[in-house]
Amino acid sequence: MSNEVLELLEKTEGVLHGHFCLTSGLHSNIYFQCAKLYQYPDITEKIGKMLAEKLKGIEFDTVISPAVGAVIIGYETAKQAKKRNLFVERKDGKMQLRRGYTLKKGERIVIVEDVITTARTINETLEAIKDFGAELAGVACIVDRTSGRSSYNLTSLLQIDPVVYEPDNCPLCKEGIPIEKPGSRNNEVKTGV
Repeated sequence: MSNEVLELLEKTEGVLHGHFCLTSGLHSNIYFQCAKLYQYPDITEKIGKMLAEKLKGIEFDTVISPAVGAVIIGYETAKQAKKRNLFVERKDGKMQLRRGYTLKKGERIVIVEDVITTARTINETLEAIKDFGAELAGVACIVDRTSGRSSYNLTSLLQIDPVVYEPDNCPLCKEGIPIEKPGSRNNEVKTGV
């Protein structure tokens, strides 16, 4: 399955090579732009089916995804799993459950992301829903870049350990390679130069 997902990402130009500032603030020579998959509904449906299949052993009621990048894959995974779908979105710099969405106390949720590197967005999503008393049943993603450093038990379609650098210790910065920030979060790009 991992090879198939990587092939789909490459086929849709969703794997970029160069010098990137990830949403986490870390730098890398590879970037996964899962939004490229979403141009093709048949591929998105296939990926959603794969994630839903991997989640079959987990009891849950609702999928929640962080906007913007994971909304589509969250929806497609929920559709394939026949579960309710919600998303959190950033307002005033903070993730929030908005648009009249609510959760019941004890409702079991799965957070679906596109790419996870540090799980920062997962933490922000949990913070956004903590007052509802929902229970985290699982975390799923298309690409897991955590290198096993996540405190969550991740369900992923592709695990990859690309090299990542702290901005202050980035050899790509030191080489003067221009940095790109293709992600959706508006963070200032820190370089090591």
